[in-house]
Amino acid sequence: MTLFRTYSYARTWRTPRPNTIFVRPRSRALSTTVTKQPPTVTTKLKNFAIGTVSIVLGVSFIEYYFDSRAAIHKYFITPVLRTATDAETSHKFAIWAAKWGFSAKDRLSDDEKLAVRAWGKKLSNPVGLAAGFDKHGEAIDGLFDLGFGYVEIGSVTPEPQSGNPQPRMFRLHDDKAVINRYGFNSVGHKAVELRLRDRLRRYLYHSAKLHPRITTSLLASSPDGASLSDALGINRSLKDDKLLGINLGKNKSSDPESVDDYVKGVKSLGPYADVLVINVSSPNTPGLRGLQRKDIFEKLLNEVIIARNSLSGRHPTLLVKIAPDLSDDELDDIADAAMKSGVDGIIVSNTTISRPNSLYSDSSLVSEIGGLSGPPVKPLALRALRKIYQRTNGELTLVGCGGISDAKDALEYARAGATLVQLYTSLAYDGVGKAREIKDGILSELKDKKWTDIIGEQWKN
Repeated sequence: MTLFRTYSYARTWRTPRPNTIFVRPRSRALSTTVTKQPPTVTTKLKNFAIGTVSIVLGVSFIEYYFDSRAAIHKYFITPVLRTATDAETSHKFAIWAAKWGFSAKDRLSDDEKLAVRAWGKKLSNPVGLAAGFDKHGEAIDGLFDLGFGYVEIGSVTPEPQSGNPQPRMFRLHDDKAVINRYGFNSVGHKAVELRLRDRLRRYLYHSAKLHPRITTSLLASSPDGASLSDALGINRSLKDDKLLGINLGKNKSSDPESVDDYVKGVKSLGPYADVLVINVSSPNTPGLRGLQRKDIFEKLLNEVIIARNSLSGRHPTLLVKIAPDLSDDELDDIADAAMKSGVDGIIVSNTTISRPNSLYSDSSLVSEIGGLSGPPVKPLALRALRKIYQRTNGELTLVGCGGISDAKDALEYARAGATLVQLYTSLAYDGVGKAREIKDGILSELKDKKWTDIIGEQWKN
């Protein structure tokens, strides 16, 4: 009796024909060959069309994204950032993008109607970026690429300090405003000076072909490079018809009535600036606004002007930045001291510690300690600017700052006496195209006039 039956399987192996694939079947009893058909002309054309369209769309999107006028920045990217991140994280991301070249650019040349002269220099347009956005001078070139005629970095303090604890920046969405209490967080003079020096030397090395007088030995003989920019007759912004400002602050640990921190800033960072700004109006450093008192303010201006005049090479323009909360008498004292000292101009103004009744936002946010910026500041800043302009008879160059959200705001400041204007908060709310949007709006409003025609216009009637 056969207990086991043996089966014999005969396998027939065939050499596969070209373009065939042998597939080993799961069942031992079955083998299959699959024939791979060569691509047809239609398939080739289809694949070519898909690849070409993908490349064209990709390149077009990149071109679109890097144009600051693209609606995606105002209506998608910026709202997404506001929704997904807190205010300070969004701020850091914006600086990172501008620093590494991932931010958009203003690709249009400025119309000659926007040109303005300030402190003996031509600017291609009067729209500037206020201090506080790029506190450490990390993204200067990226911010100029957004179309600003004047970029101000800082505030920078002599020694590094971390500022106030987080959270320290709050959005008031209903008012398109911000409350911040950063508290002069700064990497210090030395770190910013090194960053500015490296930027300048990179520019000089890359520009050697454009400037035959730049040689390796000449670069090596100039440790800071600042004297070279002066010798070549280029702005310290390293941009034609654009100026770089550096805002100087004061360490919390310093004597509240001492002016030494500002003198140090003038000496350390003055060689790298077209404009130096003495910030005595931040509400987030205890005792700082006390420097706006008449006697201390006069001493401050005298000391920093002496320090500025002691610098070798071209002397930077010297401005002072004041608060919008000063009384009429205090504004008169500021104007008189500025005229007497020979300071080159005043920025009007910084953030306010007041909370206007017009605020719509949630009361829990409004009650946060810090300086308020955005549209609610505009009436206060305009009042102060008009007062300063009248007191100085228009003889002092004024920079309007506070609540500038569109071209009409900018023109209102100009008619009140501002030669230049600065913005910050509206850039955070509306995205990287803000400078171009305001410039285009100004041109539309000016019609046959120029920007310079309307400076102080309301006092000429």
